[in-house]
Amino acid sequence: MNAGFTYVERIDARGAGRTVVDHLASCYRHSSEAEWRDRIDAGLVLVDGRPARADDVLRLGQKMDWSRPPWEEPATPMDYAVLHEDAALLAVEKPSGLPTLPGGGYLDHTLLALVRKHYPRAAPMHRLGRGTSGIVLFALTAPAARIVAKAWRERRVVKVYRALVEGSPAGDAFTVDARIGRVPHPVLGTVHAAHPDGLPSLSEVRVVERRGPTSLVEVSIDTGRPHQIRIHMAACGHPLTGDPLYAAGGGLREGTALPGDTGYFLHAMRLALTHPETGERFEVECPPPLELRGSPEQEQPQAKKFMEPTRTGR
Repeated sequence: MNAGFTYVERIDARGAGRTVVDHLASCYRHSSEAEWRDRIDAGLVLVDGRPARADDVLRLGQKMDWSRPPWEEPATPMDYAVLHEDAALLAVEKPSGLPTLPGGGYLDHTLLALVRKHYPRAAPMHRLGRGTSGIVLFALTAPAARIVAKAWRERRVVKVYRALVEGSPAGDAFTVDARIGRVPHPVLGTVHAAHPDGLPSLSEVRVVERRGPTSLVEVSIDTGRPHQIRIHMAACGHPLTGDPLYAAGGGLREGTALPGDTGYFLHAMRLALTHPETGERFEVECPPPLELRGSPEQEQPQAKKFMEPTRTGR
């Protein structure tokens, strides 16, 4: 059991005009309407600092606080590896199955929570999907965070991934530029997928190895849309092997799979940018898992492991 959490939100156009219970039940589907009514009746939901009633109508700009009692989080890997550390930057290896940030029922079982036990000021510069392994970069100072965030916005960060995909692409190297937007989802309302009215997105793909029914590919992403590589490989007819959500064409498979569901192989292998303090090129690499290594296998550097809960402090 974790310690619970108090969520704070400012009511926007989506919530204005709705009742408190309708807004909570539609936006936070981990709990039923009946459960939300019980929490509201218990005084666990505040609007502008006062206990709310279930049928109160929300107005634009109001502040809502609601407390979620302690809950048992799903099991996840509870380790990470330090790939690089200096005064400004921390690069770690996230295992598949561990969420990067809180959300979807995860709070303590996240990479952010684990890292902050030893680096309290660490600020994540990006995120990986729960099923994706590999490099996650943190800034350790506020100035470094501002500089790196600006580089990310201006697309001056190199991001290279490895993935195992279905089938054998026709070319050895190609570009995917399918737009990514929101489409209907039976559980979450909407999720990201290929959509003609979505945001421009660009991925460069290189085939590393053809393995009959599957292929090993390396993908460099210019944009960083949610689930971009999963969506783009599906859009070009080669979904990630084992991906429960995205089907060939870039749309959704039948069923109720969620974006956080795992089963595929995707690994953030290389990251490069200008170091925020030295101004020199900074590059970090993370060896992919065996399933994503080409032949012949190359010797890989070892990384220091932090294990939880046996590690007691820094």
